[in-house]
Amino acid sequence: QVQLVESGGGLVQPGGSLRLSCAASGFTFRRYTMRWHRQAPGKERELVATITSVGGTTLYADSVKGRFTISRDNAENTVYLQMNSLKPEDTAVYYCNAVHGYEAGRTPYWGQGTQVTVSS
Repeated sequence: QVQLVESGGGLVQPGGSLRLSCAASGFTFRRYTMRWHRQAPGKERELVATITSVGGTTLYADSVKGRFTISRDNAENTVYLQMNSLKPEDTAVYYCNAVHGYEAGRTPYWGQGTQVTVSS
């Protein structure tokens, strides 16, 4: 079965760092563009970061640019989100998402999410 399992969330003080991991299984990971989304209570789900299946091109939301870094390890079928200089407004559930890199109509996959809380 297809699985995306996020880990690494938790409680951190403002200015601190966390690294989220998303372990993928059940599909050809290297062919998929990987994304991190987040959703805070009462707000729409926001695309945070993207890393493409070919070339490893990265894109970031303006709100996290310069603070977050997305990366992937195709040998381990894992995508990461390094989060530095965290702010209270980064508090949200973070979701891992996989979309096929070059074939239309393929099913996207979602993880269950991991909670990140930035608070003093």
